[in-house]
Amino acid sequence: MGSPLVIVESPAKARTIARFLGDDYNVESSVGHIRDLPSKAAEIPAAYKGEKWANLGVDTENHFKPLYIISPNKKDQVRHLKELLKDADELFLATDEDREGEAIAWHLLEVLNPKVPVKRMVFHEITPEAIRHAIDNPRELDRRLVDAQEARRIFDRLYGYEVSPVLWKKVMPRLSAGRVQSVATRIVVERERERMSFVSASYWDLDATFRLSDPAKDQAAFSASLVEVDGVRVASGRDFGEDGRLASDGSNGKAPVVVLGQADANALRDALVDQPVEVRSVERKPYTRKPYPPFMTSTLQQEAGRKLRFSSSQTMSLAQRLYENGFITYMRTDSTTLSETAIRAARTQIGEKYGPAYLPDAPRTYTKKVKNAQEAHEAIRPAGDRFRTPDEVRSQVGSQEHRLYELIWQRTIASQMTDARGESVAVRLAMNATDGRATLFAASGKTITFPGFLRAYVEGADDPDAELEDQERILPDMSEGDRATTVDMEAKGHDTQPPARYTEASLVKRLEELGVGRPSTYAATISVIQDRGYVRKKGSALVPSFTAFAVVSLLEQHFGDLVDYALTARMEDELDHIAAGEADAEKWLSYFYFGDNGSAPAPGMAPAPGLKALTSDIGDIDARDVNSIRLGADSDGVAIVARVGRYGAYLQRGDDTANIPDELTPDELSVEKCLELFATPKERILGTHPDEQLPILVKNGRFGPYVQLGEHDDETGFKPKMASLFKSMDVASLTLEEALELLSLPRTVGVDPADGEEITAQNGKFGPYIKKGTDSRSIESEEQLLEITLDQCLAILALPKMRRGQTPKAPLKEVGPDPDSGKPIVVKEGRFGPYVTDGETNASLRKGDLPEELTMERALELLADRRAKGPAPKKTVARKAPAKKSAAKKAGAKKATAKTAPAKKTPAKQAAATVAPAPEPVTS
Repeated sequence: MGSPLVIVESPAKARTIARFLGDDYNVESSVGHIRDLPSKAAEIPAAYKGEKWANLGVDTENHFKPLYIISPNKKDQVRHLKELLKDADELFLATDEDREGEAIAWHLLEVLNPKVPVKRMVFHEITPEAIRHAIDNPRELDRRLVDAQEARRIFDRLYGYEVSPVLWKKVMPRLSAGRVQSVATRIVVERERERMSFVSASYWDLDATFRLSDPAKDQAAFSASLVEVDGVRVASGRDFGEDGRLASDGSNGKAPVVVLGQADANALRDALVDQPVEVRSVERKPYTRKPYPPFMTSTLQQEAGRKLRFSSSQTMSLAQRLYENGFITYMRTDSTTLSETAIRAARTQIGEKYGPAYLPDAPRTYTKKVKNAQEAHEAIRPAGDRFRTPDEVRSQVGSQEHRLYELIWQRTIASQMTDARGESVAVRLAMNATDGRATLFAASGKTITFPGFLRAYVEGADDPDAELEDQERILPDMSEGDRATTVDMEAKGHDTQPPARYTEASLVKRLEELGVGRPSTYAATISVIQDRGYVRKKGSALVPSFTAFAVVSLLEQHFGDLVDYALTARMEDELDHIAAGEADAEKWLSYFYFGDNGSAPAPGMAPAPGLKALTSDIGDIDARDVNSIRLGADSDGVAIVARVGRYGAYLQRGDDTANIPDELTPDELSVEKCLELFATPKERILGTHPDEQLPILVKNGRFGPYVQLGEHDDETGFKPKMASLFKSMDVASLTLEEALELLSLPRTVGVDPADGEEITAQNGKFGPYIKKGTDSRSIESEEQLLEITLDQCLAILALPKMRRGQTPKAPLKEVGPDPDSGKPIVVKEGRFGPYVTDGETNASLRKGDLPEELTMERALELLADRRAKGPAPKKTVARKAPAKKSAAKKAGAKKATAKTAPAKKTPAKQAAATVAPAPEPVTS
């Protein structure tokens, strides 16, 4: 008899489980999904290439049957699994217990076609006890979860493959749309619109520092702020609207406020100098703070972003490794519930570490689940019936994994601890100015009398400059009637600020609030909208591109339901109904794609005529309109708009145009800034080329200044020669002689006397270099292109060839030592542009990342994201299919791809061979 075969998703997970099960079991991984819809036309099986729906990959006329293919890079693994199955007497499908994991298990069952008993093995943590329990208590495959996941996959394919081509035609090629990514992009764009329309207002106030006069009392200085003048409240930022106007002027029924200008504030400060100060009132209130619930996927991503500065994808990658190696429970969960085992482990550790005073009489329960909760999971917590402390795991995991484990451990322990107790104090201090005005200052304090759960954990804030809710602010003990003296008083000016841009943490929070998508997909969604060029990072803030504005504008105007927040959230509800067996996936997909055809609308679905009709009739979409973002008007009332063109975004005012520098963000394009860009000379004629007799111009382009020889001529097809200015050159001072030198490149330096081959100096996309035949070497500066001698070239070519990153060329920037490993992190120029490296991992800078401005936080994030993606997959050359196939072979192919029809018609019961189109693959 053979050994049971256990199949999980990942090799790391397989190695850990194999240690627990020993030699009695054979544990292997599928390495993720083994089947999917084809991502390009070349993957479509020959038997289906003639089908009219083949490029879509879903037979919409036949119960929405998908065409599945074994992924090209998984064929060897499938072959290996089949060989292992031949010697097995039992098959355990041990993929994750969620819709995705259930779908992977179903695909394995369909492809492997086992002849031995099959059991579904599920667990939420990888510990010896949990694995043994899962082996002893298997269940059947849940086809309802498979149906829900398959409906989601088909929905996303229809959405992406039908809407993306509209973007290609009306905005620009190679864009993509997706069910969640388009909504996430819209959220970021809407915030930028708010910032662009925001009008700042200015106001002043007084900040004072006081000290009690009674020497018998605490003499510590404390701060207070002006809140009233003659009984009227002093205006603060919250009193102004987004239009810069005062919201509370007394005319709308609200109490009026007084707005202090700079002169008013300074005059009042001078009038309060050396005036007596009296404590008018002291109000004390006890307060209690309850602990936060344990982490679920979304809150873990948010808090790791706030406290550890990890990106969402970095957090999920680290959590995946911790889970697979048995340190934490499953990390894709929407539940805050802890099992009885976990509660016992937490309470035991609290008693041992903090003492009985920190242990509540009864365990705390957190039963609230977020909208669209993931199935059958508990909160993210340390694994096992005894929690390993952060110190115990330090030597077993990497530094970043340790920091994340510590965060999870702290949050879990804190969730079962007693409340924090304290006292809040509000003090009012009165002063009369020499001009007779009565003023009131306010000071607030907070004292923690018993820290409770705060001994273990304090939550972070979205704004790094914000004061933490649980932070102590100590005031001296004072009573009504006490006297005080002024230590210092300062008039301070303030400007109201536009709403802050989203960070990854706050975007995850917003998506969760709206009920859009699943928290387990948020990390991938945020990566996609950055990789597609819709969003870039500026520090930790997410900044939308003008391309994102155009895409969102098109979707809002012509596919409004696809980016409607409420409808998108209801789609998740409908998938939940499908997973629960309460709704039919085929009807849901049919309504979305074909419309209602007179039937009642399905919950969460787009109204008639359906996606197919909407994407088929796009003639009324005005490409110029959706690609125009109005920014304002000049003094003559002429509109200024930003347009998205083939080569990027640019400004237009009437017939006048100007390039928008890549580093500018949309909210920085005020009318004044636009007029400045319009006033920048677009080109200047330097003179005439002495040999070509063509004009030489210097121009400002999207990617910087350059010189051009002659003008483009569509009739003759003449394309002018161009050359970028050196970094040391300036447009305003560039001379004709310098331009001629630039246009002379590439320059022939000489001939190698050894073999007669020509050596040239050239300026390439990745920097200056010299070349002889197929051999090339980077050189240190652009100026060397004009000065380097033949002897110098021969000396450089005689050196061993090194990759550009290994040349002695100085880095573009030295970021500093890695805070964990101490390795130096630098930015270098690479073959494909600038990249950041710690000597082991290289990560390309993304669009919007400027080498000279790269922070340590951003560098660590780029490096972590690159590590999370793993090594790049090797390219495989597809074998060319034979031109013809015999009837017998065709019949065999169809038989091989067919699958057993299920009892009810749902997308989960469909052809095993499946196809997709050549368009850009879409990630939701």
